[in-house]
Amino acid sequence: MTKYLLLLLLPLLSYSQRQTLDQQLFSSYEDYKEASLDKRRFKHQDIQPLIDSLETKNEFEITLLGESIQGRSIKMISLGEGDIDVLLWSQMHGDESTATMAMFDILNYVQKHKTILKNLRVHMIPMLNPDGAEVFSRRNAIGIDINRDALRLQSPESILLKNTRDSLKADFGFNLHDQSKYYNAQKTAKPATISFLAPAYNFEKDINQTRGDAMRIIAHMNKIIQRYAKGQVGRYSDEFEPRAFGDNMQKWGTSTILIESGGQFDDPEKQFIRKLNYVSILSALESISTKGYESSTLDQYLSIPRNDRKLYDLKIERLKFSYLGLDFEVDLGINHYEIENNDHSQFFYLGKIVDVGDLSTHHGYETLNAEGYEYKVGETYPKILDDFEAFRNLDFADLLKQGYTSVSISNMPSEIKFTPMPMNIIDVEKIMIPKSNSIPDSPVKLGSDATFLLKKNEAVVYAVINGFVYYLSENKNGVKNGVVK
Repeated sequence: MTKYLLLLLLPLLSYSQRQTLDQQLFSSYEDYKEASLDKRRFKHQDIQPLIDSLETKNEFEITLLGESIQGRSIKMISLGEGDIDVLLWSQMHGDESTATMAMFDILNYVQKHKTILKNLRVHMIPMLNPDGAEVFSRRNAIGIDINRDALRLQSPESILLKNTRDSLKADFGFNLHDQSKYYNAQKTAKPATISFLAPAYNFEKDINQTRGDAMRIIAHMNKIIQRYAKGQVGRYSDEFEPRAFGDNMQKWGTSTILIESGGQFDDPEKQFIRKLNYVSILSALESISTKGYESSTLDQYLSIPRNDRKLYDLKIERLKFSYLGLDFEVDLGINHYEIENNDHSQFFYLGKIVDVGDLSTHHGYETLNAEGYEYKVGETYPKILDDFEAFRNLDFADLLKQGYTSVSISNMPSEIKFTPMPMNIIDVEKIMIPKSNSIPDSPVKLGSDATFLLKKNEAVVYAVINGFVYYLSENKNGVKNGVVK
């Protein structure tokens, strides 16, 4: 009996052993996720305690590489005892922080699983552009794009990255970035959640051993990500950019892998994308350590769909409206722009119509078919409210059903720029008298606020408020915020 019981239990006992490394990393991720970093907007001071905590641990070496233009420290974390040097750098652009979060997840993991770095000496620069991170800006304090400063080396951040690569003579490099969420995998409606590139090192786009190895590593990483975000991987353009660090790293002999973190459904803070970085980078490091990537092929790399840019946050299809006695049917592309607060720690959305016309070749994170619905510009609630508190107590669903998309307030606090309610606010004190015009504006206007109603049989079915949809028939509120006008 015992013998047969063991035979039954053996498959269960060996399940964890049968899991691939990436499956183990994916399923156990929450055990290693750095909880103090849960938003994209963080600053130099937020990661310093994490770096300082590693200085007391023998397996880590912390090196002060230098300072930014404004005097913020730029540090490198090194670990591992192997002969293969791997350099990873993140936030070269200050507002591209997804991989920075993943780096600290990786550091939490390797403290308990050191064998994954066997044969490797890994060096991480979590925040190359701390001045840019301070204001969540792409460029550094004097407006230079560090990733276009590999030749002139005008910025201290650029100089120390070049010096670090040269001193290490790094065998492999991971150039970690974020790209626009409006990229999609070519010929699909899926976002390019992760995009890769083995940068070219000359205008001819030749493939030598250095670039070829980068391609093979990317092919290996792509196979892994396809398990968790199928069809959501793109391949970045490999046009040679002679000023760029990735292209020059490849030229200088470091096999360089560019990772671009794009968009994902319902992931505004990029926490799932961060997880994909964690899983794929650790898997890549293991494959470098074991040379497992060598079994991947260049054809597998070249088969990754190219990046395309045909995504909107919201696509409205077949919208009918009338203007100057003529009837039109168009598609609308609507995007949500992030407007930051003064200290660049939080943001609200501003929805704009960014394209009008035949958008049949484009896609939306959300798509709404307006065929059979009547387009209607919303009205302003006729009663002027005394204060913001009175606004908060309104029945917004009822107002939307009545055709109102905004409410006027007479004593609107100047510091309030948006509202989490599904309704826009008109600040009475800021109302401007419109200029007279013999030809009225089109009710659908490129660049205008994305707020309108869709009606059927005289009933409001959909209310688009600031570029977000309120599904009134389902009582489903998808509006992230309204705005103060």
